[in-house]
Amino acid sequence: MSDATPPGDGAVGGDPTTDGGTAAAADETAARPAPIGAPGPDDVLAVRDLSTRFFTEEGQINAVESASFDLREDEILGVVGESGSGKSVTALSLVDLVETPGRITSGEVWYREPDLADEFRGVDAVAVDGDHVDLRTVPPRVRRSLRGPSFSVIFQDPMSSFNPSITVGEQIAEAVEVQRRARANPRSTRSRTQGYGLGKFLLDGLVPGRDYTSEESMDRAVELLGQVGIPDPEERVDEYPGQFSGGMLQRAMIAQALAGEPDVLIADEPTTALDVTIQAQILNLLKEIQAERGMSIVLITHDLGVIAEMCDRVCVMYAGEIVERGTLDSVFEETVHPYTQGLLGSIPDVDDPQARLEPIAGNVPSLVDAEMDDRCYFADRCPKAMEACLDKPPELTVDAAADHGAKCVLAEREYDPVDALPDDYFGAGPGSDAGDPAATDGGAGE
Repeated sequence: MSDATPPGDGAVGGDPTTDGGTAAAADETAARPAPIGAPGPDDVLAVRDLSTRFFTEEGQINAVESASFDLREDEILGVVGESGSGKSVTALSLVDLVETPGRITSGEVWYREPDLADEFRGVDAVAVDGDHVDLRTVPPRVRRSLRGPSFSVIFQDPMSSFNPSITVGEQIAEAVEVQRRARANPRSTRSRTQGYGLGKFLLDGLVPGRDYTSEESMDRAVELLGQVGIPDPEERVDEYPGQFSGGMLQRAMIAQALAGEPDVLIADEPTTALDVTIQAQILNLLKEIQAERGMSIVLITHDLGVIAEMCDRVCVMYAGEIVERGTLDSVFEETVHPYTQGLLGSIPDVDDPQARLEPIAGNVPSLVDAEMDDRCYFADRCPKAMEACLDKPPELTVDAAADHGAKCVLAEREYDPVDALPDDYFGAGPGSDAGDPAATDGGAGE
C-alpha cells in the first residue's frame, strides 16, 4: 500500500540525477537495482517514478505506480499487459490527459526539446537537464501546447473519436489548422491559436464565407489521407465517419495524429476492433510512417505477437507497475518475471497447435489502495511465490547491456521450493482460478 499526494496539480518527483541507489554485493555478478537516473542523449522521453491516482468514493485507486522507462530516438517501445494493468493511464499521463477524479501525483516526464529547454533554462520552478525539460514542472499551458507538434495519440476506438456530424476531411483539416496557427505564433508570445477564442469561433460558424480551416489546411488533409493509404482521398475527404469502414477510419485517425508532425506518437491499442488482415495493414503503416519520419512510437497492446513484430524494446505492466522491461530479445529470451512468463505461456504455439495453453490463474487486483499490500502484487497469482515476495521488490538488473530489469527476486536468485509460500497462503491458492473464464487470456483487453 502506498501513500499518495492528495489531488493537486501534480507533484514533482525526486532528483533526476539520482540513480536509484545500488545494492552492495561482494559478488560482481550479483543483480543490482537497475539505473533510472538522468535522461540520456538518445532519450526522446525519460519517465521517472510516474504515479497516477484516481480519488473515488470507493477509495484511492493506484492506476500507475512509480513507472520508469525511456523512449529513445527512432524506436518503437511496446507496453503490454492485461486489462487494468495501467497501460492506457500511463499513456494519458504522458500527455497530461488524465481526467478527474484522476491526478498525476508524482514523477518526472523528461522531454528532449532544445528550444523548450532554452526557454526555461534558469527558471527556478522548471527542471532542465541539458536539452531535456521535465514536463511535470512546466506550466499546464505549455504541456497543452505540446499536444500535436510534439505528442500525438491514436486512440482505441476511432468511431467514438470522430464527430459523426462533421466530415472526416474537415476534422483532419482542423487539426492541421490548429498546428499551422500554433507554428505562426510561438508559445512565448501569445496564445497557441493566435487569439482564436469564442468570439471568432461564433463568427466562423454564423457568418457566411468564414471558416476556421483554410484551403491550405484542407489540401493538407487530402495529402495526409493519401499518405495513410485511403483510396481516392480527394473524394473521401468530404465523407462522414459513418461512411468509412473500421480500417479506413483508423487510417484517418492516424492521418489526424500526424497533422502536427509529432516527435512522439502514442498508439493505444490501434488495432483492437479490426480483423486480422486490417490489423496487419495498420501495423505495417505505422512501421512505414515511423521509418519515413524518424519519430518514436509508444505502442500499447495486449497482443505479444504485435510486440514481437513491431517493437525494439518492451515494458510489461502489471497492477500499475512496470514489472519487467528491456530489449525485445532480452525480455522474450531471458524472461525473469513469472508474469511475463505467464503471458508468453498463454500464446498458442504454431509449431505445436495441439499443445494446451497455460493461462495465468486469478485476476488483476482492484488497485484500491486500502486493499493493496506492500509486497509483490503478483505473489497471489504466482506459481513461484516465496517468502521473499512478501516484501516489495525493487527493480533489479537482469542484463545491463540490454537495459533489462525486473521487479522480481528471481532476478538475483533461483526459485527454491523450500521457501515457497503455501498454496493457501492468499486464500484459495494461485492455481484455483486456472479454469475460470475470467482468468487472463494472455493480457486481452485495455
